[in-house]
Amino acid sequence: MGGAVVDEGPTGIKAVSVFFKELMREFGIGYSDTAWISSILLAMLYGTGPLCSVCVNRFGCRPVMLAGGLLASLGMVAASFCGSIIQLYLTTGVITGLGLALNFQPSLIMLNRYFNKRRPMANGLAAAGSPVFLCALSPLGQLLQDHYGWRGGFLILGGLLLNCCVCAALMRPLEASRPGSGPGPQRPARRLLDLSVFRDRGFVIYAAAASIMVLGLFVPPVFVVSYAKDLGVPDTQAAFLLTVLGFIDIFARPAAGFITGLKKVRPYSVYLFSFSMFFNGFTDLTGSTASDYGGLVVFCIFFGISYGMVGALQFEVLMAIVGTQKFSSAIGLVLLLEAIAVLIGPPSGGKLLDATHVYQYVFLLAGAEVVASSLVLVLGNFFCIKKRPEAAVEEGERHKPPADVRVDSREVEHFLKAEPEKNGEVVHTPETSV
Repeated sequence: MGGAVVDEGPTGIKAVSVFFKELMREFGIGYSDTAWISSILLAMLYGTGPLCSVCVNRFGCRPVMLAGGLLASLGMVAASFCGSIIQLYLTTGVITGLGLALNFQPSLIMLNRYFNKRRPMANGLAAAGSPVFLCALSPLGQLLQDHYGWRGGFLILGGLLLNCCVCAALMRPLEASRPGSGPGPQRPARRLLDLSVFRDRGFVIYAAAASIMVLGLFVPPVFVVSYAKDLGVPDTQAAFLLTVLGFIDIFARPAAGFITGLKKVRPYSVYLFSFSMFFNGFTDLTGSTASDYGGLVVFCIFFGISYGMVGALQFEVLMAIVGTQKFSSAIGLVLLLEAIAVLIGPPSGGKLLDATHVYQYVFLLAGAEVVASSLVLVLGNFFCIKKRPEAAVEEGERHKPPADVRVDSREVEHFLKAEPEKNGEVVHTPETSV
Protein backbone atom coordinates (compact mmCIF):
# COMPACT_ATOMS: atom_id res chain seq x y z
CA MET A 1 0.00 0.00 0.00
CA GLY A 2 2.59 2.53 1.04
CA GLY A 3 4.98 1.34 -1.62
CA ALA A 4 2.70 2.55 -4.35
CA VAL A 5 2.93 6.16 -3.27
CA VAL A 6 6.00 6.57 -1.11
CA ASP A 7 8.69 8.38 -3.07
CA GLU A 8 6.18 8.86 -5.89
CA GLY A 9 7.49 12.34 -6.61
CA PRO A 10 11.10 11.42 -7.45
CA THR A 11 9.84 8.45 -9.49
CA GLY A 12 7.55 10.68 -11.52
CA ILE A 13 10.38 13.14 -12.07
CA LYS A 14 12.70 10.47 -13.48
CA ALA A 15 9.92 9.13 -15.71
CA VAL A 16 9.08 12.61 -17.05
CA SER A 17 12.77 13.15 -17.91
CA VAL A 18 12.26 10.69 -20.80
CA PHE A 19 10.25 13.43 -22.57
CA PHE A 20 12.89 16.16 -22.16
CA LYS A 21 14.46 15.84 -25.62
CA GLU A 22 11.06 16.06 -27.28
CA LEU A 23 10.12 19.10 -25.18
CA MET A 24 13.38 20.83 -26.16
CA ARG A 25 12.58 20.33 -29.85
CA GLU A 26 8.94 21.36 -29.41
CA PHE A 27 9.60 24.65 -27.62
CA GLY A 28 13.13 25.45 -28.82
CA ILE A 29 14.64 25.56 -25.33
CA GLY A 30 17.85 24.37 -23.66
CA TYR A 31 18.69 21.87 -20.94
CA SER A 32 18.38 24.38 -18.10
CA ASP A 33 14.88 25.50 -19.19
CA THR A 34 13.71 21.90 -19.42
CA ALA A 35 15.27 20.98 -16.07
CA TRP A 36 13.09 23.62 -14.42
CA ILE A 37 10.13 21.23 -14.85
CA SER A 38 11.79 18.69 -12.59
CA SER A 39 13.05 21.38 -10.26
CA ILE A 40 9.66 23.05 -9.77
CA LEU A 41 8.00 19.66 -9.28
CA LEU A 42 10.58 18.76 -6.64
CA ALA A 43 10.29 22.19 -5.02
CA MET A 44 6.53 21.73 -4.68
CA LEU A 45 7.02 18.21 -3.35
CA TYR A 46 9.44 19.49 -0.71
CA GLY A 47 8.41 23.11 -0.18
CA THR A 48 4.79 22.33 0.67
CA GLY A 49 5.90 20.05 3.50
CA PRO A 50 4.55 22.25 6.33
CA LEU A 51 1.23 22.65 4.47
CA CYS A 52 0.96 18.86 4.14
CA SER A 53 1.80 18.45 7.84
CA VAL A 54 -0.96 20.86 8.82
CA CYS A 55 -3.45 19.12 6.51
CA VAL A 56 -2.59 15.66 7.85
CA ASN A 57 -2.78 16.78 11.47
CA ARG A 58 -6.11 18.49 10.78
CA PHE A 59 -7.89 16.09 8.41
CA GLY A 60 -5.95 12.80 8.55
CA CYS A 61 -3.94 10.85 5.98
CA ARG A 62 -6.71 9.34 3.86
CA PRO A 63 -8.58 12.51 2.73
CA VAL A 64 -5.32 14.36 2.12
CA MET A 65 -4.05 11.57 -0.13
CA LEU A 66 -7.34 11.41 -2.04
CA ALA A 67 -7.11 15.13 -2.78
CA GLY A 68 -3.47 14.71 -3.78
CA GLY A 69 -4.23 11.94 -6.26
CA LEU A 70 -6.85 14.09 -7.98
CA LEU A 71 -4.50 17.10 -8.18
CA ALA A 72 -1.58 15.05 -9.53
CA SER A 73 -3.77 13.59 -12.27
CA LEU A 74 -5.30 16.97 -13.12
CA GLY A 75 -1.86 18.55 -13.52
CA MET A 76 -0.59 15.95 -15.99
CA VAL A 77 -3.82 15.97 -18.02
CA ALA A 78 -3.73 19.77 -18.22
CA ALA A 79 -0.05 19.63 -19.25
CA SER A 80 -0.94 17.65 -22.37
CA PHE A 81 -2.76 20.74 -23.70
CA CYS A 82 0.03 23.26 -22.92
CA GLY A 83 1.34 25.55 -25.65
CA SER A 84 4.41 26.95 -23.87
CA ILE A 85 7.06 25.92 -21.40
CA ILE A 86 5.66 28.38 -18.82
CA GLN A 87 2.35 26.55 -18.89
CA LEU A 88 4.21 23.27 -18.32
CA TYR A 89 5.91 24.80 -15.29
CA LEU A 90 2.46 25.59 -13.86
CA THR A 91 0.73 22.30 -14.68
CA THR A 92 3.40 19.61 -14.43
CA GLY A 93 5.52 21.50 -11.90
CA VAL A 94 3.10 23.27 -9.55
CA ILE A 95 -0.20 21.36 -9.77
CA THR A 96 1.21 17.83 -10.18
CA GLY A 97 3.97 18.62 -7.67
CA LEU A 98 1.43 19.67 -5.05
CA GLY A 99 -0.65 16.57 -5.72
CA LEU A 100 2.34 14.26 -5.31
CA ALA A 101 3.32 16.09 -2.11
CA LEU A 102 -0.14 15.41 -0.67
CA ASN A 103 0.45 11.71 -1.43
CA PHE A 104 4.12 11.48 -0.49
CA GLN A 105 4.04 12.80 3.07
CA PRO A 106 0.92 11.02 4.41
CA SER A 107 2.24 7.68 3.13
CA LEU A 108 5.37 8.13 5.25
CA ILE A 109 3.39 9.25 8.29
CA MET A 110 1.15 6.18 8.06
CA LEU A 111 4.20 3.92 8.05
CA ASN A 112 5.43 5.57 11.23
CA ARG A 113 2.06 4.98 12.88
CA TYR A 114 1.71 1.36 11.79
CA PHE A 115 5.20 0.12 12.66
CA ASN A 116 7.77 0.48 15.41
CA LYS A 117 9.93 -2.62 15.99
CA ARG A 118 10.04 -3.61 12.31
CA ARG A 119 9.84 -0.06 10.97
CA PRO A 120 13.19 -0.10 9.07
CA MET A 121 12.10 -3.16 7.10
CA ALA A 122 8.66 -1.64 6.51
CA ASN A 123 10.29 1.53 5.21
CA GLY A 124 12.54 -0.44 2.89
CA LEU A 125 9.67 -2.50 1.46
CA ALA A 126 7.40 0.52 1.05
CA ALA A 127 10.14 2.58 -0.59
CA ALA A 128 10.67 -0.28 -3.07
CA GLY A 129 7.39 0.77 -4.67
CA SER A 130 9.19 3.71 -6.26
CA PRO A 131 11.75 1.72 -8.31
CA VAL A 132 9.10 -0.86 -9.24
CA PHE A 133 7.10 1.86 -10.95
CA LEU A 134 10.26 3.46 -12.33
CA CYS A 135 11.13 0.21 -14.12
CA ALA A 136 7.73 0.29 -15.78
CA LEU A 137 7.25 4.03 -16.29
CA SER A 138 10.56 4.75 -18.01
CA PRO A 139 10.11 2.37 -20.99
CA LEU A 140 6.37 3.07 -20.92
CA GLY A 141 7.07 6.80 -21.21
CA GLN A 142 9.35 6.19 -24.19
CA LEU A 143 6.75 3.92 -25.80
CA LEU A 144 4.00 6.49 -25.28
CA GLN A 145 6.20 9.21 -26.74
CA ASP A 146 6.96 7.12 -29.83
CA HIS A 147 3.29 6.31 -30.48
CA TYR A 148 1.37 9.32 -29.15
CA GLY A 149 3.97 12.08 -28.72
CA TRP A 150 4.70 13.82 -25.46
CA ARG A 151 1.15 15.21 -25.25
CA GLY A 152 -0.46 11.79 -25.46
CA GLY A 153 2.10 10.43 -23.03
CA PHE A 154 1.32 13.11 -20.46
CA LEU A 155 -2.42 12.49 -20.85
CA ILE A 156 -2.08 8.75 -20.23
CA LEU A 157 0.29 9.29 -17.28
CA GLY A 158 -2.33 11.63 -15.81
CA GLY A 159 -4.84 8.81 -15.94
CA LEU A 160 -2.41 6.43 -14.27
CA LEU A 161 -1.89 8.88 -11.41
CA LEU A 162 -5.54 8.45 -10.45
CA ASN A 163 -4.44 5.14 -8.93
CA CYS A 164 -3.05 7.20 -6.05
CA CYS A 165 -6.68 7.65 -4.98
CA VAL A 166 -7.06 3.86 -4.83
CA CYS A 167 -4.01 3.63 -2.56
CA ALA A 168 -5.41 6.41 -0.38
CA ALA A 169 -8.68 4.52 0.05
CA LEU A 170 -6.71 1.60 1.53
CA MET A 171 -5.09 3.76 4.24
CA ARG A 172 -7.09 2.37 7.18
CA PRO A 173 -6.86 4.61 10.27
CA LEU A 174 -5.80 2.85 13.45
CA GLU A 175 -8.30 2.61 16.30
CA ALA A 176 -7.46 4.83 19.25
CA SER A 177 -8.59 2.26 21.83
CA ARG A 178 -10.30 -1.11 22.16
CA PRO A 179 -14.11 -1.18 22.09
CA GLY A 180 -15.55 -1.34 25.57
CA SER A 181 -12.31 -0.35 27.24
CA GLY A 182 -13.89 2.84 28.57
CA PRO A 183 -12.66 6.39 28.23
CA GLY A 184 -8.91 6.80 28.40
CA PRO A 185 -6.84 9.73 29.61
CA GLN A 186 -7.62 13.09 28.02
CA ARG A 187 -5.55 13.44 24.85
CA PRO A 188 -3.63 16.69 24.70
CA ALA A 189 -4.33 19.01 21.79
CA ARG A 190 -2.02 18.29 18.89
CA ARG A 191 -0.16 21.20 17.36
CA LEU A 192 -0.76 21.64 13.66
CA LEU A 193 2.95 22.40 13.20
CA ASP A 194 5.38 21.67 16.04
CA LEU A 195 8.44 23.94 15.79
CA SER A 196 10.01 22.55 18.97
CA VAL A 197 11.92 20.01 16.84
CA PHE A 198 14.46 22.76 16.11
CA ARG A 199 15.62 22.47 19.72
CA ASP A 200 16.90 18.96 18.95
CA ARG A 201 20.52 19.13 17.77
CA GLY A 202 20.13 15.84 15.97
CA PHE A 203 17.25 17.19 13.93
CA VAL A 204 19.18 20.36 13.01
CA ILE A 205 22.20 18.33 11.85
CA TYR A 206 19.99 15.99 9.86
CA ALA A 207 18.14 18.87 8.19
CA ALA A 208 21.39 20.60 7.20
CA ALA A 209 22.89 17.42 5.74
CA ALA A 210 19.71 16.48 3.88
CA SER A 211 19.44 19.96 2.35
CA ILE A 212 22.97 19.71 0.97
CA MET A 213 22.36 16.16 -0.25
CA VAL A 214 19.34 17.00 -2.40
CA LEU A 215 21.37 19.60 -4.31
CA GLY A 216 22.96 16.75 -6.22
CA LEU A 217 20.92 13.64 -5.43
CA PHE A 218 18.36 13.98 -8.24
CA VAL A 219 20.66 15.48 -10.88
CA PRO A 220 22.18 12.30 -12.46
CA PRO A 221 18.83 10.51 -13.07
CA VAL A 222 17.49 13.67 -14.72
CA PHE A 223 20.38 13.87 -17.21
CA VAL A 224 21.51 10.28 -17.73
CA VAL A 225 18.96 9.55 -20.49
CA SER A 226 19.86 12.71 -22.42
CA TYR A 227 23.55 11.87 -21.91
CA ALA A 228 23.06 8.48 -23.56
CA LYS A 229 21.09 10.00 -26.46
CA ASP A 230 23.87 12.52 -27.09
CA LEU A 231 26.31 9.60 -27.32
CA GLY A 232 24.25 8.27 -30.21
CA VAL A 233 22.40 5.61 -28.23
CA PRO A 234 18.91 4.83 -29.63
CA ASP A 235 16.04 6.34 -27.64
CA THR A 236 14.69 3.00 -26.41
CA GLN A 237 18.09 1.87 -25.14
CA ALA A 238 18.67 5.24 -23.49
CA ALA A 239 15.37 5.01 -21.60
CA PHE A 240 16.36 1.48 -20.55
CA LEU A 241 19.06 3.02 -18.32
CA LEU A 242 16.37 4.20 -15.90
CA THR A 243 14.91 0.70 -15.95
CA VAL A 244 18.30 -0.73 -14.93
CA LEU A 245 18.58 1.87 -12.18
CA GLY A 246 15.05 1.12 -10.96
CA PHE A 247 15.49 -2.66 -11.07
CA ILE A 248 18.58 -2.51 -8.85
CA ASP A 249 16.83 -0.02 -6.60
CA ILE A 250 13.97 -2.51 -6.04
CA PHE A 251 16.28 -4.90 -4.20
CA ALA A 252 18.54 -2.30 -2.59
CA ARG A 253 15.79 -0.67 -0.54
CA PRO A 254 14.39 -3.76 1.25
CA ALA A 255 17.95 -5.03 1.80
CA ALA A 256 18.96 -1.72 3.40
CA GLY A 257 15.82 -1.79 5.54
CA PHE A 258 16.49 -5.35 6.66
CA ILE A 259 20.11 -4.58 7.61
CA THR A 260 19.11 -1.40 9.47
CA GLY A 261 16.48 -3.32 11.44
CA LEU A 262 19.04 -5.73 12.90
CA LYS A 263 19.38 -5.28 16.66
CA LYS A 264 23.11 -4.57 16.57
CA VAL A 265 22.90 -2.25 13.56
CA ARG A 266 19.86 -0.10 14.38
CA PRO A 267 21.61 2.10 16.99
CA TYR A 268 24.13 3.02 14.29
CA SER A 269 21.51 3.76 11.58
CA VAL A 270 22.70 7.35 11.24
CA TYR A 271 26.21 6.16 10.30
CA LEU A 272 24.75 3.69 7.78
CA PHE A 273 22.74 6.55 6.28
CA SER A 274 25.88 8.68 6.10
CA PHE A 275 27.71 5.84 4.34
CA SER A 276 24.88 5.50 1.80
CA MET A 277 25.14 9.22 1.02
CA PHE A 278 28.92 8.95 0.59
CA PHE A 279 28.49 5.87 -1.63
CA ASN A 280 25.99 7.76 -3.81
CA GLY A 281 28.26 10.78 -4.20
CA PHE A 282 31.29 8.62 -4.92
CA THR A 283 29.27 6.79 -7.61
CA ASP A 284 28.52 10.14 -9.27
CA LEU A 285 32.20 11.09 -9.20
CA THR A 286 33.36 7.82 -10.76
CA GLY A 287 30.40 7.76 -13.15
CA SER A 288 31.65 11.00 -14.68
CA THR A 289 34.31 8.95 -16.47
CA ALA A 290 31.70 6.94 -18.45
CA SER A 291 32.15 7.49 -22.18
CA ASP A 292 29.93 4.82 -23.74
CA TYR A 293 26.66 3.00 -23.16
CA GLY A 294 28.30 0.17 -21.21
CA GLY A 295 29.86 2.64 -18.80
CA LEU A 296 26.48 4.30 -18.22
CA VAL A 297 24.90 0.90 -17.49
CA VAL A 298 27.55 0.20 -14.84
CA PHE A 299 26.98 3.67 -13.41
CA CYS A 300 23.22 3.05 -13.19
CA ILE A 301 23.79 -0.25 -11.37
CA PHE A 302 25.88 1.32 -8.61
CA PHE A 303 23.72 4.44 -8.52
CA GLY A 304 20.68 2.21 -8.06
CA ILE A 305 22.31 0.49 -5.08
CA SER A 306 23.35 3.72 -3.38
CA TYR A 307 20.14 5.58 -4.22
CA GLY A 308 18.11 2.67 -2.86
CA MET A 309 20.04 2.81 0.41
CA VAL A 310 19.40 6.55 0.70
CA GLY A 311 15.72 6.10 -0.13
CA ALA A 312 15.24 3.37 2.47
CA LEU A 313 17.11 5.14 5.28
CA GLN A 314 16.47 8.87 4.96
CA PHE A 315 13.04 8.94 6.59
CA GLU A 316 13.72 5.99 8.88
CA VAL A 317 16.55 8.01 10.44
CA LEU A 318 14.30 11.07 10.75
CA MET A 319 11.61 8.96 12.42
CA ALA A 320 14.20 7.72 14.91
CA ILE A 321 15.40 11.25 15.63
CA VAL A 322 12.12 12.96 16.49
CA GLY A 323 9.81 10.12 17.52
CA THR A 324 6.20 9.32 16.67
CA GLN A 325 4.44 12.43 17.95
CA LYS A 326 6.61 15.00 16.18
CA PHE A 327 7.30 13.16 12.94
CA SER A 328 4.45 14.67 10.92
CA SER A 329 5.69 18.18 11.73
CA ALA A 330 9.38 17.28 11.41
CA ILE A 331 9.07 15.83 7.92
CA GLY A 332 7.19 18.90 6.74
CA LEU A 333 9.87 21.24 8.07
CA VAL A 334 12.71 19.15 6.61
CA LEU A 335 11.06 19.10 3.21
CA LEU A 336 10.62 22.88 3.34
CA LEU A 337 14.32 23.36 4.09
CA GLU A 338 15.20 21.04 1.22
CA ALA A 339 12.90 22.88 -1.22
CA ILE A 340 15.41 25.65 -1.92
CA ALA A 341 18.12 23.09 -2.64
CA VAL A 342 15.98 21.05 -5.06
CA LEU A 343 14.94 24.26 -6.80
CA ILE A 344 18.62 25.01 -7.42
CA GLY A 345 20.00 21.52 -8.16
CA PRO A 346 18.72 20.37 -11.60
CA PRO A 347 18.67 23.87 -13.18
CA SER A 348 22.23 24.54 -12.03
CA GLY A 349 23.26 21.26 -13.65
CA GLY A 350 21.44 22.33 -16.80
CA LYS A 351 23.17 25.74 -16.80
CA LEU A 352 26.54 24.04 -16.42
CA LEU A 353 25.71 21.70 -19.29
CA ASP A 354 24.53 24.53 -21.54
CA ALA A 355 27.77 26.42 -20.86
CA THR A 356 30.23 23.52 -21.26
CA HIS A 357 28.33 20.80 -23.19
CA VAL A 358 30.25 18.32 -21.01
CA TYR A 359 28.12 15.89 -18.99
CA GLN A 360 31.08 14.87 -16.84
CA TYR A 361 31.08 18.25 -15.11
CA VAL A 362 27.43 17.84 -14.14
CA PHE A 363 28.12 14.45 -12.55
CA LEU A 364 31.22 15.78 -10.75
CA LEU A 365 29.25 18.68 -9.27
CA ALA A 366 26.43 16.42 -8.10
CA GLY A 367 28.84 13.91 -6.57
CA ALA A 368 30.76 16.60 -4.67
CA GLU A 369 27.53 17.93 -3.15
CA VAL A 370 26.32 14.53 -1.98
CA VAL A 371 29.73 13.59 -0.53
CA ALA A 372 29.80 16.90 1.36
CA SER A 373 26.40 16.14 2.88
CA SER A 374 27.60 12.77 4.17
CA LEU A 375 30.53 14.46 5.90
CA VAL A 376 28.24 17.04 7.51
CA LEU A 377 26.03 14.27 8.91
CA VAL A 378 28.74 11.97 10.24
CA LEU A 379 30.97 14.73 11.65
CA GLY A 380 28.01 16.59 13.16
CA ASN A 381 26.83 13.40 14.82
CA PHE A 382 30.30 12.45 16.07
CA PHE A 383 31.20 15.83 17.56
CA CYS A 384 27.82 17.20 18.64
CA ILE A 385 26.00 14.15 20.00
CA LYS A 386 27.77 12.77 23.05
CA LYS A 387 25.77 9.75 24.16
CA ARG A 388 27.24 6.36 23.26
CA PRO A 389 25.18 3.59 21.58
CA GLU A 390 26.01 1.21 24.43
CA ALA A 391 24.38 3.55 26.91
CA ALA A 392 21.34 3.76 24.68
CA VAL A 393 20.98 -0.02 24.62
CA GLU A 394 21.23 -0.22 28.41
CA GLU A 395 18.66 2.53 28.84
CA GLY A 396 16.34 0.81 26.38
CA GLU A 397 16.65 -2.46 28.31
CA ARG A 398 15.56 -0.71 31.54
CA HIS A 399 12.34 0.42 29.85
CA LYS A 400 11.74 -2.87 28.06
CA PRO A 401 8.48 -4.63 29.13
CA PRO A 402 8.62 -8.21 30.51
CA ALA A 403 8.94 -10.85 27.81
CA ASP A 404 5.81 -12.72 28.93
CA VAL A 405 3.52 -9.71 28.61
CA ARG A 406 1.54 -9.58 25.35
CA VAL A 407 0.61 -6.07 24.27
CA ASP A 408 -2.31 -5.33 21.96
CA SER A 409 -1.25 -3.13 19.04
CA ARG A 410 -4.32 -0.94 19.50
CA GLU A 411 -3.41 -0.39 23.14
CA VAL A 412 0.06 0.69 22.06
CA GLU A 413 -1.38 3.14 19.55
CA HIS A 414 -3.73 4.55 22.20
CA PHE A 415 -0.84 4.78 24.66
CA LEU A 416 1.36 6.64 22.18
CA LYS A 417 -1.38 9.06 21.26
CA ALA A 418 -2.83 9.65 24.74
CA GLU A 419 0.36 9.93 26.81
CA PRO A 420 3.21 11.19 24.62
CA GLU A 421 5.07 12.53 27.62
CA LYS A 422 5.37 8.99 29.05
CA ASN A 423 6.07 6.94 25.95
CA GLY A 424 9.83 7.22 26.05
CA GLU A 425 10.26 9.64 23.15
CA VAL A 426 11.73 12.31 25.39
CA VAL A 427 14.71 10.01 25.90
CA HIS A 428 17.35 10.85 23.27
CA THR A 429 19.63 8.04 22.20
CA PRO A 430 21.76 7.56 19.09
CA GLU A 431 18.72 5.76 17.69
CA THR A 432 16.37 8.64 18.53
CA SER A 433 18.86 11.46 18.07
CA VAL A 434 21.47 11.77 15.34
